[in-house]
Amino acid sequence: MKKVTLQEIANSLDISRTTVWKVFSGHDGVSDALRTKIIAKAQELGYTFPENFQFPAGQAEDLPINIAVTVCRPETSLFWMNIIHEIAKEFSHHNVNLVYTYLPTSADETYTLPPTLTSGTIQGMIVMNVYNTHTLRLLSEVPIPKVFLDTATMIPPSELNGDLILMENRTSVFKITSHLIEQGRKVLGFIGDINYAKSNYERYEGFLRALNAYHITPDRSLLLTDSIGIDTYREEIDCFLSSLPQMPEAFVCANDHVGCILLQLLLERGIHVPQDVAVSGFDNNIENPLSSHLTTVQVFNRELGLRLAMQILYRIDHPKMPYEVIYQTTKVLFRSSTGDTDPED
Repeated sequence: MKKVTLQEIANSLDISRTTVWKVFSGHDGVSDALRTKIIAKAQELGYTFPENFQFPAGQAEDLPINIAVTVCRPETSLFWMNIIHEIAKEFSHHNVNLVYTYLPTSADETYTLPPTLTSGTIQGMIVMNVYNTHTLRLLSEVPIPKVFLDTATMIPPSELNGDLILMENRTSVFKITSHLIEQGRKVLGFIGDINYAKSNYERYEGFLRALNAYHITPDRSLLLTDSIGIDTYREEIDCFLSSLPQMPEAFVCANDHVGCILLQLLLERGIHVPQDVAVSGFDNNIENPLSSHLTTVQVFNRELGLRLAMQILYRIDHPKMPYEVIYQTTKVLFRSSTGDTDPED
């Protein structure tokens, strides 16, 4: 990352380099108002202050800091917007500027991060809904405090150079799958791209653990776990269903988006849910009308937003503390798609 120079600070304020030098070398001859303005601009640009530099009384605490919220495709769901809203609310109590930074969903090896993230103008970063491995590796190399919400399956937490926050995945899906088995449904399928996100992979692990606990061998023909195109979910799930010699007794889905697509496709085939096939999802997505009938897992996204904001502020204050992997609890909501008429609210 390029080091901010005195000349750059001077140019941004249209003053001489000598004036800026006087402030950071402890010389007189600069008014208090201009001195305050120079220090604030230096902080904004990410200037590295001399170790022995003495801030004017109270000014170090009063200077706002800039934290980037770096996200892909937030417009696809209120889930992400609610999280961002809670982050912004918490930042407003801590003199923090939220720097919204949009990243592309796909990126090849030629892609570089936007200057906002690499110019030294931000002091921390929250990364959400970013699963491209090249982009994640670039983000991990930015030498500022970072907190990630989930990560790509192929990028382990140890390579992020930051904290990782996840919702609890395995136990909740284990609970749903066990419930289906206890209903007498022994032939189960799973639909979800486990190569995409660590959370999807952990949900698949919960599914397999439940099968193992009841001594059921997974039927690989009923598992759609390979990579699925972001814009071709419906087509690929439809093709998968058409390839099956017979339907399973239940499908466990990695999220509600998949679950609602599956409900539609089963309905079009004249298959009754849950009488013929039970279906579950994850996330408690309230945007699709079909989701109101879908057994799912409640993710407390507003609390996730608050936790992300608190963690990046902690990480900025304690940059040398060991990185953390943090799980936030979830809640299973049983609904009619698995034959449960009295959902847990």
